[in-house]
Amino acid sequence: MKVVILCGGKGTRLREETEYRPKPMVPIGGKPILWHIMKSYAHYGHKEFILCLGYKGDMIKEYFRNYLWNTCDSTLMLGRQQAAQFHDRHDEEDWSVTLADTGEDSMTAYRVKKIQRYIPAGESFLLTYGDGLSTIDINASIASHRASEKACTISAVHPAGRFGSVRIENDGQIYAFSEKPQFEEAYVNGGYMVCEHRVFDYLPDNPKVMLERQPMDDLVRDRQLNAYKHEGFWQPMDTYQEMQFLNEIWVAGKAPWKVWRP
Repeated sequence: MKVVILCGGKGTRLREETEYRPKPMVPIGGKPILWHIMKSYAHYGHKEFILCLGYKGDMIKEYFRNYLWNTCDSTLMLGRQQAAQFHDRHDEEDWSVTLADTGEDSMTAYRVKKIQRYIPAGESFLLTYGDGLSTIDINASIASHRASEKACTISAVHPAGRFGSVRIENDGQIYAFSEKPQFEEAYVNGGYMVCEHRVFDYLPDNPKVMLERQPMDDLVRDRQLNAYKHEGFWQPMDTYQEMQFLNEIWVAGKAPWKVWRP
């Protein structure tokens, strides 16, 4: 199945990094977070990618256009007949990457609508954001989606706790305090979605529409939205602290999303 990744947002909450590059290119362990997401999908056998570009999309184009230069050691011959020799191989040699310009200021629904021409009629596809890492079993989410017969399946995840929680009784007395619990109890949309082609029918040709607003409401109204519950690791990269956290666990060799072999 083709994998559509939303890569066009401005990432304003991570301005320390996104002032200079698009958020999907912010490095985790020396490689863009986008690379980590793509490696996860490829591990499950999904290696056809469509990247929805926008803000600073040229940097993503440059990265993949010169992928060998960016990932391999090389030797250059500087004579009149210049040549380059790349010394390393990589597991990405069977990937295909479509780089689609979906607009500088487009919202998420329009970005997906813009790449409809790359998804053949009747074909299902995978969809996610370019700034979150997880241990979600992609193929299990596909199986859940097919069993549901719905138009779209989201991966329902528990967000990491960001605030201390308290239990307050009626008399105002606090009886329990937890400083930043590991996970909150509520579920949120963690991305890693599975979509039928008819999802495009819910997407208006309007750059100001967000996928997470009216299209999702309409899918719920029509009972066409399914949830695949994921109880394991899921971590977005919305802030500088979250970027640091992801880098720290990668460097420590404890990154749970690294399911591929070296």
